[in-house]
Amino acid sequence: MGQITVDEFFSQYGTVLELEVVAGKAGMDKFLTSSDVHRPGLALAGFVGLFTYDRVQVLGNTEMLYLSGLDHDRAQMVLYPIFQFDIPCLVITDGNEVPASMVALSEQRSVPLLKTPFSTTKFSHLFTFHLDDVFSPRTTIHGSLVDVYGIGLLLIGRSGIGKSEIAIDLVERGHRLVADDVVQVARKLQGFLVGSSGETLWDSEEKGFPYMEIRGLGILNVHHMFGVRAVRVQKRIEVVVKLVEFDESIHFDRTGLEDDWVSILDVEIPQVTIPIYPGKNITVIAEAVALNYQLKIQGYHTAQEFNRRLLEKLQEKGPGGPS
Repeated sequence: MGQITVDEFFSQYGTVLELEVVAGKAGMDKFLTSSDVHRPGLALAGFVGLFTYDRVQVLGNTEMLYLSGLDHDRAQMVLYPIFQFDIPCLVITDGNEVPASMVALSEQRSVPLLKTPFSTTKFSHLFTFHLDDVFSPRTTIHGSLVDVYGIGLLLIGRSGIGKSEIAIDLVERGHRLVADDVVQVARKLQGFLVGSSGETLWDSEEKGFPYMEIRGLGILNVHHMFGVRAVRVQKRIEVVVKLVEFDESIHFDRTGLEDDWVSILDVEIPQVTIPIYPGKNITVIAEAVALNYQLKIQGYHTAQEFNRRLLEKLQEKGPGGPS
């Protein structure tokens, strides 16, 4: 997982979240370690047994109304146990007035104190949304990621098996390259995977569009060769296409009734294993994989439908049925 300081967070997202630094600027170098937020209601009541102090603390209308009913000394007494923890920062939402007791403790403990006019719900949602990329679990996969008919196909297989050649062929047929050779994969909070190009193959002058390598030809700039329609920065990974050499001793699925799955970052992704041999058009098969997955999304499973009709025909020809 990545990390970001409060100062970096404020610089990148302060405008969009309409944040204002009220106090505690000396602590802006503290690190944020999670995209989750915490509301310290019970901590204000004195219970800190399960206080998740390592998250951004958000105080909304409820907490601020409670504090506004206390005098300065009482408010400091209530707030003091919270400030004893290593809090990354506090955010006051709904444009509430910040009491002097909180400002004083923030300065004393070097805890950044920020304020926003957004509601607690809206701020929490936007905070999580913007920092999801920073804290998402990540891994790197050797393969090629292509957007085929809107479906993210991750081509994997041994080095030299032809993943890049298939990817460039798909691009030539109008599909879009996301990453080649190095695919950076991140698991989003919603439970799906998003792939993007590895930084080593980025064209930094062209907003992350990837280069690719074709053995015997060298490095290619797909954006320059095929135009902006041929590339995209990231794509959800929906199907893994595993390329293997054809071997008569290995059983390959011929009906499609048994779905195969592979786990990436604890997310189960459907996997299709394609045997390859000279002369076999894997590009067209990759397109068929994407279209077949589209049908499954729409509720039509070709293999299961074929099996159902076959069983109906067999039953009709059974005992007592038509000959």
